[in-house]
Amino acid sequence: MSHEGGMNLTLKVWKQKNSKTEGHLETYPVSDISPDMSFLEMFDVLNEKLISTGKEPIAFDHDCREGICGMCSMHINGRPHGPKGGITTCQLHMRSFKDGDTIVVEPWRAAAFPVVKDLVVDRSSFDRIIAAGGYVSVNTGNAKDANNILIPKTDADDAFNAAACIGCGACVAACKNASAMLFVSAKISQLSLLPQGQIERTSRAENMIAVMDEEGFGNCTNTGACEAECPKEISLENIARMNREFFSAKVLANKK
Repeated sequence: MSHEGGMNLTLKVWKQKNSKTEGHLETYPVSDISPDMSFLEMFDVLNEKLISTGKEPIAFDHDCREGICGMCSMHINGRPHGPKGGITTCQLHMRSFKDGDTIVVEPWRAAAFPVVKDLVVDRSSFDRIIAAGGYVSVNTGNAKDANNILIPKTDADDAFNAAACIGCGACVAACKNASAMLFVSAKISQLSLLPQGQIERTSRAENMIAVMDEEGFGNCTNTGACEAECPKEISLENIARMNREFFSAKVLANKK
């Protein structure tokens, strides 16, 4: 029974010392949880209780808690970021669950995202993909006027939507092949659609996809799970655009 309007829940949380050790689910009861708490605030309450009783707190990633940084990567009851669409874990509130629920919380599952500890995974593979081509070459100097380079609105809108990707890795966690193609395609699309990204355009897709493969991400499954679970609702159209960019780069390379 709940007490004073709070919720009583059972958490089954993945505990793992590091990537070289085996992990297991550990059960934690939590009580008197306000339905207005965020999921991370609920974890804060649990960790305070664990620390006060001399137990080790649960390690989890978090930073801005405003749905911007993408660090709050939790796999909740089988879904990246939990049962609600279009939000990150830090934007998920406990009113999305019922009193008495059992909630299973795990880290992202991907060979390219090794577990650091408990719910924390190493996503530096994304950084290496970006370093391979997610940049533009620009001349330094004074800032240009905003309307100095005319860009069609449809291109600007598509680039803006692709740029909304926060690199949380939910697309990888949702894919049965642990594919990173939605993430990579968003970054490629963002730059290929704009004039500033044209200098590296012929090499960007090749280089970023090569590193994606080297890091051990799988191929696209075409199931659309990545788009469905993406907190920023990045479109699958970006993957089609990335494939066109990659094909064009190969054609140009063969003509040389």
